[in-house]
Amino acid sequence: MTTFTQRLTVPPETAATLTLALTADDRTRSRYRCESLEGEPVYLQLPRGTVLHDGDWLQSEDGVVVRVIAKPEPVLTARAEEALHLLQAAYHLGNRHVPLEITPTYLRLAPDPVLRSLLEHRGLRVVEEVQPFQPEIGAYGHGH
Repeated sequence: MTTFTQRLTVPPETAATLTLALTADDRTRSRYRCESLEGEPVYLQLPRGTVLHDGDWLQSEDGVVVRVIAKPEPVLTARAEEALHLLQAAYHLGNRHVPLEITPTYLRLAPDPVLRSLLEHRGLRVVEEVQPFQPEIGAYGHGH
């Protein structure tokens, strides 16, 4: 099993030999056993507090490089007719400390029937999808 201990700050000079598809929650774990898309077992042993992003590169002690991608997962995507409604919804979800992906045209969050109802009652259109989920990582650059 290959152990990855380092996140590269620049793309590697050599091509990645493996690809890791990780959910948003998986990308917040510093110690994690998983399997690459190529079927290879791998172990992440990263500094505590490391949050991985879609497109990150990791390297093992023996120089093996893996590329991280955001794995599609079930999400709710909320859209509004007016930007103000989207901002208000982001405010209310933020008060609940909900991991949230924020873009100019939609908000994306993990499926939750109570939060879906809240958003729909505020006039947002909410759809269930399977998409890569890339929530904000917090004001101080780490998870909650």
